[in-house]
Amino acid sequence: MLQPSRTAYRKHHRGRRRGRAARGNVISFGEWGLQAQAPAWIDSRQIEAARRALTHEMKRGGKVWIRIFPDKTFTKKPAETRMGKGKGAPEGWVAVVKPDRILFEISGVPEEVAREALRLAAHKLPIKTKVVRRDELVI
Repeated sequence: MLQPSRTAYRKHHRGRRRGRAARGNVISFGEWGLQAQAPAWIDSRQIEAARRALTHEMKRGGKVWIRIFPDKTFTKKPAETRMGKGKGAPEGWVAVVKPDRILFEISGVPEEVAREALRLAAHKLPIKTKVVRRDELVI
């Protein structure tokens, strides 16, 4: 699973997910992309599950680019613990995703395969997404 190799500050503030993506909102590498339609935190396990679904459907042909990286920790306090006594221990890693962000890009496969692969990957993610093509995506 994805996570940063160096983790100096492992407890982050929750932050806010307001507005639309200012970066990462155009297809830069591939021909087809999966675009987020809603804000969310996407877990490293969900990214890995979507990547596996993509590569399996593409029968390991073509190329896949993962355009998000889980570099923010989320913390959790143990079960049945009283309030107070500080912030909980780091539980996992998430990528902060805003609407219009391109999550995955693929190329080197026919259109039907690309659409089906991205559709299957979208089912692994907790947000509404849309399959976009490089030439039709104009910001």
